Amino acid sequence: MWEAVDAADVVVHAGDWCSVELLDRVEGRAARLLACWGNNDGDALRARLPETARATLDGVRVAVTHETGPKQGRERRALAAHPETDLLVFGHSHIPWDSTADGLRLLNPGSPTDRRRMPAHTWMTLTLHDGRIDDVVLHHL
Repeated sequence: MWEAVDAADVVVHAGDWCSVELLDRVEGRAARLLACWGNNDGDALRARLPETARATLDGVRVAVTHETGPKQGRERRALAAHPETDLLVFGHSHIPWDSTADGLRLLNPGSPTDRRRMPAHTWMTLTLHDGRIDDVVLHHL
């Protein structure tokens, strides 16, 4: 996982850091970090991270948030909550997700540390270029 962090131009984390020390380690290694807090993150992490992080990366308007609610109706809620967003990365369920709704791509990379009900730990890589989202790959540990 650390090799992937070191190689990335931008590391995106959708919350549930669970410790300030982990945030410090990732910030120290990542070329750039786009991250939010999750429901398992206490006051110290919430003081340093937004509920939703936003950036435009290579022409792609990205939002990162932890909670999007149940899978039923997720796309509709995401479109309403994140207008003018091309890519929404979210967490909470720790279950990988990849869908598109009216031009909004929704990705949940799962979790490389807490797989919950999934058979493997996961994370995603992708390429952003000239406003496009390409090469989305779900990796298994």
